[in-house]
Amino acid sequence: MIKSWLIIGGVTLLVAMAANFVTPSDRKWFNRLRPSWLTFEFAIPFIWITIFICGAWSAYIAWENSKNWLLMGLYLLLEIVTIAYTPVMFRLRSLKIGTLIGATGAVIGLLLTLTVFPISGWAALLLVPYILWSPIGTYTTWEMMKLNPQDG
Repeated sequence: MIKSWLIIGGVTLLVAMAANFVTPSDRKWFNRLRPSWLTFEFAIPFIWITIFICGAWSAYIAWENSKNWLLMGLYLLLEIVTIAYTPVMFRLRSLKIGTLIGATGAVIGLLLTLTVFPISGWAALLLVPYILWSPIGTYTTWEMMKLNPQDG
């Protein structure tokens, strides 16, 4: 039988790969909007890799303690919403959509953490990096929208 950590890690990786479906013109559009104060952008991929590893680990702990498929669906929903941010915002060329997706992820992340906490404090703790970073990314996109109203 396949180990649950392997399935959870595999699903996490497969969904995360979906964020790579952006075209060069999509990237060009976004790079044109980047403000000068966005100096930490080089760190963003490493931050998200850490967050996804913590999220998968959290899902594994939650699964081992609950065997709850609905809970796993909530983890999957959070990852899909999170991953949708880049390709959807880029494809629609809308910072407003990006802000909305980011805020949706932040709310789902908080709800998931509150749901998981009674099952496992460790699983909830592993979601804290998402809870801390997601609003920062959402706020950054919102600020970019104010600087680039034509691309809102």
